[in-house]
Amino acid sequence: MKKIYPLLWFLALSSSYLVGQSAGRPSLAAGKLIGDIKIDGLLDESAWQNAPILEDFRTTEPIEKGKPSSPTLVRVIANDKAVIIGIECKDPNPDAIVRFSKVRDADISSEDHIKVVLDPFLDGQSGFIFAVNAFAARYDALVSRRGESENEDWDAIWEARTSINTDGWTVEIRLPIQSISFKKGLTTWGFNVERRIQRNQETIRWANVQRDQWFIQTSRAGLLTDLPEFNYGLGLNVRPSLVSELKKNGAGEASNYIVEPSLDMSQRLSPNVLATVTVNTDFAETEVDTRRTNLTRFPLFFPEKRTFFLEGSDIFEFGFGTGSSTVLPFFSRRIGLFGGDEVPIVAGAKLNGRVGKTAFGGLGVRTKAFESDGQSYGATNMGVLRVRQNVFRESSVGFIASVGDPLNRDGSWMSGADFTFQTTRFNGDKNFIAGAWALYTDRADLMNDKSAFGFKVDYPNDRWDVAMVYSRIGAEFDPSLGFVPRKGVHYMRLGGTFAPRPKWPWVRQMFNQLFGTYIRNIDGGWQSYNVFTAPINWRLESGDRIEANIRPAGENILEPFQIAENVTIPEGEYHFIRYRLEAEFAAKRRLNGQATWWFGSFYEGRLDELELQMNWNPTALLGFEFNGVHNIGRLPWGDFEQTLLGSRVRFNVNSDLQLNSYLQYDTVSRTLGVNMRVHWIFSPLGDVILVFNHNTLDDAMTNNWVLQNQQILLKVRYNFRL
Repeated sequence: MKKIYPLLWFLALSSSYLVGQSAGRPSLAAGKLIGDIKIDGLLDESAWQNAPILEDFRTTEPIEKGKPSSPTLVRVIANDKAVIIGIECKDPNPDAIVRFSKVRDADISSEDHIKVVLDPFLDGQSGFIFAVNAFAARYDALVSRRGESENEDWDAIWEARTSINTDGWTVEIRLPIQSISFKKGLTTWGFNVERRIQRNQETIRWANVQRDQWFIQTSRAGLLTDLPEFNYGLGLNVRPSLVSELKKNGAGEASNYIVEPSLDMSQRLSPNVLATVTVNTDFAETEVDTRRTNLTRFPLFFPEKRTFFLEGSDIFEFGFGTGSSTVLPFFSRRIGLFGGDEVPIVAGAKLNGRVGKTAFGGLGVRTKAFESDGQSYGATNMGVLRVRQNVFRESSVGFIASVGDPLNRDGSWMSGADFTFQTTRFNGDKNFIAGAWALYTDRADLMNDKSAFGFKVDYPNDRWDVAMVYSRIGAEFDPSLGFVPRKGVHYMRLGGTFAPRPKWPWVRQMFNQLFGTYIRNIDGGWQSYNVFTAPINWRLESGDRIEANIRPAGENILEPFQIAENVTIPEGEYHFIRYRLEAEFAAKRRLNGQATWWFGSFYEGRLDELELQMNWNPTALLGFEFNGVHNIGRLPWGDFEQTLLGSRVRFNVNSDLQLNSYLQYDTVSRTLGVNMRVHWIFSPLGDVILVFNHNTLDDAMTNNWVLQNQQILLKVRYNFRL
């Protein structure tokens, strides 16, 4: 009989663990929507008056669990086709509401805004994020890495309207059920709401009201109950597009005019499984990359922006501790792009979703043959598979594999596995994350040492944030669909941030930082090191920030590399110290930005890096952005100066019509690029995009501006939902 007691104890402990997943979580019942409702931001329909009200908010900033300066009232109503959220943001001084942006996916984090997170699977590891400012600028994202970050490039079809009145501002959000995945039969979702009152530097939340936890951690969200049985219809979405393009490649070349149709289709195989097909894919709506200077011998990383690859991209995330500085086993920009040029995509298919506690994603693409720098590459097929199983409460174990090569090289494949343990209840209420991963790749041109593995341990909390990362990357670990900036190295990084909140009248929080990075060659000898310190990194009560850094660094150059035109760093060991002064001006002001000055020794000389970012919002219609970088290098092997300038003008008629122009010039490529876009969302299901691109080269040989290429493009697309 005594042997039964341990079993009973274990069962009791397991039961309390499962109950604990929902115990203590506040809840809000959704009201019923009968008939239709007009999304206008007014909340004057009878359905709103009959819906339960949520108003129990507490602050996380400036005081944890304090009383908000103004009330916030939240209601949710739903029918079988949509979830509609109505929020009243009371404000005794509506004229002081900080609001500048109207463009879709603008950074509204430094304006008054409402942010909502939904967990339609109630798994505590995934979710959807929707945010709206007082001008109805919409932002959407996926919960990434179980709440540690956001995938802000994801877009969905949804509506939002706002109204500013004498009592503050209100917002209505309509989320069609076809726009998200959800677990069938689940009438309770994870749900949380956060409001930012920018002029007070105040943040308030409904659930998970503590600084150590991130708002988008759905494992600690509240609950939205009494939801109906949703009906997504046939679940078929057909989005045809028509693109007309007038293009000229170089001065003296004839202009070419083409009209190309393309088609994207998706079919819900179940509420949480989506199949997508794209044919004759174009990416006309994708914005140009922001140029950057590169003073290293390693490639720069540019994020994915194309819609087809962003849908369900959170599922393809792999390995806690991987990233652009170490390893990304799947980097979708390897597909359809080469050397900055587009590679035509014939067709692609994607299947992603969740079954129970298992998330999965599969992607297959075929590209056409192409030429680059006089070399021909054949058509090729590429594919990626990712499976991730939720284990315990907030942890996961997974597998990834890829096949195919963008350059049509033979025998290319990669596979790997990862495990991540995460808890938001370490030592009671703290975050703790630990993960390990391993990968192996092969290709006909690769020989030995084709593996990579690593781990990361992290304690990311408000007062203390301490982490350790280790990666071993084989000398010939080169996945065809991945991003690996350095091969043949041991990568080690250790450090932390101590962030007290002194009771000073003008300082909100101090971030005392110390991080050390050491990179050693696998075959012996060190490659790089740096020690980043921040004796001063203070966020002020005004929202401004000042920072001073000291960064000793070293580079062991085994092969000479060109750092600038006619300036080459020779082999040798170099040790130098860099310093930084930085000031950030609070975004609550119409004129705001950031100024940075890196200076000090650099290799055996000196380097000054000056950077300025400014934003000016003189009216609700106009917005101006400026970014500039100026590098001044004085080295024994030659002097150099580099300048990069970028200027953006936004003309925001409303949240559905924007006119943007973006101008870039840098002295390295000597190219002036102009990108102008008109984006009109004439319906939640359809839009029109007009793009003008013009690139000219400042030719040093002729001392004239020479046309490189010019493009005028018109794209019309519409979603038919059944």
